[in-house]
Amino acid sequence: MQAPGTPSPLDDTRQLLLALPSSNSAAAEMVRAKLGLADRLSELAVWLAGWRGRPVLAVNRPTVVVFAGAHGVARHGVSALPAGSTAELVQTLSQGQGRLNALCAEADLGLKVFELALEHPTDDITEMPALDERGCAATIAFGMEAVAGGADLLVLGSVGVGAEVSAAAILSVLEGGDAASWLPDAGPEHVRRRAGEAAQAAVVRHRGHLDDPLDLLCRLGGREFAALLGAILAARAEKVPVILDRIPALAAAAILYRLAPNALEHCVLAHRLGSVQLDDLAQKLGLAPLLDLGLTTGDGSAGAIAAGLVKTAAKIA
Repeated sequence: MQAPGTPSPLDDTRQLLLALPSSNSAAAEMVRAKLGLADRLSELAVWLAGWRGRPVLAVNRPTVVVFAGAHGVARHGVSALPAGSTAELVQTLSQGQGRLNALCAEADLGLKVFELALEHPTDDITEMPALDERGCAATIAFGMEAVAGGADLLVLGSVGVGAEVSAAAILSVLEGGDAASWLPDAGPEHVRRRAGEAAQAAVVRHRGHLDDPLDLLCRLGGREFAALLGAILAARAEKVPVILDRIPALAAAAILYRLAPNALEHCVLAHRLGSVQLDDLAQKLGLAPLLDLGLTTGDGSAGAIAAGLVKTAAKIA
């Protein structure tokens, strides 16, 4: 990490947070007046109009983006899935054979899968920072490429064995509580126990170096967390509405919220995350979930279904 007062590779990210564009309130109010309703579908149409900047809506280039990362902490047996399952899922999606592929085809959504050096896992966060500042900044910049190609609605998700450990550690630092309490209520008890122990060990290992949210990202996150943060920021700069899918995306959003509380106004959450504590955090961040279908897979499926709902909202405006 950089010495105090030394220019940081992450300074560009901090600068972007100083000039976040706002929603077009006039366009939003025109749609609100036209619909005259207070249901969730109408609220989505109003939200979409504000960020697209026009009262006549169409979602023409919706895109689902999945970032795939590998975590050194996975060696502690913190997931019921083997470490190699991330690469297998990426291959399945790349071959067009996954459930997410079918959902995207049905809803006419684009799909981009970004493999983030799966052959080189991040360092084990129970012992070392996941990334150095230069690597973190480069991955944030890479994540910003998610908006390339003119997407007008972006679904952001990720896959990575061990990612929920990083997310739990991050949320424990930002929101308090034992790191284990931020894990989803799913999976075998002995695996959840190891995951909770690893997350708490990581928080203790890096204590004293976590006051700055971007330092927190470097030390406890992973490549997909940095890429998600970059994609959220780039979408905001282009005024592209965003649907966030799963807990790593929520953790990246929570880091941005700590840096700038208005940074998530262009975002919604795809699906309930499975615990009262996570639901309360989503509400605090202004990310009320669109769906509650009991989905537990982390392949972007919930985000794809939610994107179809937003497309429907655009049609009623």
